[in-house]
Amino acid sequence: MQLGSIHIYPVKGGRALDLDHADVQRAGIARDRRWMVVDAGDRFVTQRELPKLALLHAEPDPDGLHLGFEEAGERFVPTPDGAERLTVRVWDDRVEAAVADETTNRALSDWLGMPVRLVHQDAGAGREVSPDWAEAGRPVTFADGFPLLVANRQSLRALNAEIVGSGSEAVPMGRFRPNVVIDGAEPWAEDGWATIRIGAVLLDLVKPCARCTVTTVDQQTGDVAGSQPLDALRRIRFSADRRVPGVLFGWNAVPRGTGRIDVGDFVRVEAERPAGEVVRAPRAG
Repeated sequence: MQLGSIHIYPVKGGRALDLDHADVQRAGIARDRRWMVVDAGDRFVTQRELPKLALLHAEPDPDGLHLGFEEAGERFVPTPDGAERLTVRVWDDRVEAAVADETTNRALSDWLGMPVRLVHQDAGAGREVSPDWAEAGRPVTFADGFPLLVANRQSLRALNAEIVGSGSEAVPMGRFRPNVVIDGAEPWAEDGWATIRIGAVLLDLVKPCARCTVTTVDQQTGDVAGSQPLDALRRIRFSADRRVPGVLFGWNAVPRGTGRIDVGDFVRVEAERPAGEVVRAPRAG
């Protein structure tokens, strides 16, 4: 097996940035989801509520972030100094984040059509992975809950066979917004991986990823494109674990250490998961 692709999302919910190599840090891949859009209630905004967030392009540089949105052009956002802070919510977590400048927030509100602010996770904006799934104290960015999402390209092909067989169009991997995509594995082999090595970096796969309506958003247009892949996932990938309700694709992962990964790196399974039922038996029809 090998590492087929690497992806980050500089602004949570925004467009993916594809990389040839990346530095894995304890909280995840460097520059991944360190910025986030929040609404007037200081709660995180994602494509669940605002599909056109998929059109927000962001490219980090050492001093800040270059933002672009459709025909609005590009603007540079300097990294906030942290003097103005805001308690923001990511699910049940509350994080003291640094607020971007007011000019940026006004522009972003105009672009997205609702009052929003952009916040940055600096050194004072600590957040941790749920201790129910990983060792206590493990840091995480503004990602939904875990430092990385691992996906298997052959699993997508198996899912797309189910989708096409039902008369719908196949979906691209980008719908699932992974960080790393593994090539050369058997379909759904990831269900049996407890720990994998990518290059010199060890990743513990700690929780299957429950999927939501974001997977129905066309990442190129920002439009909801129907009910796939959720319909197919309900037939073949419905969770057997009551702690993870819903349908599953990909695995949330926590790095054991830090290091560089490169597309093409060899991927090896270092430890397997004890036998157990991850998904329910497929439903017919």
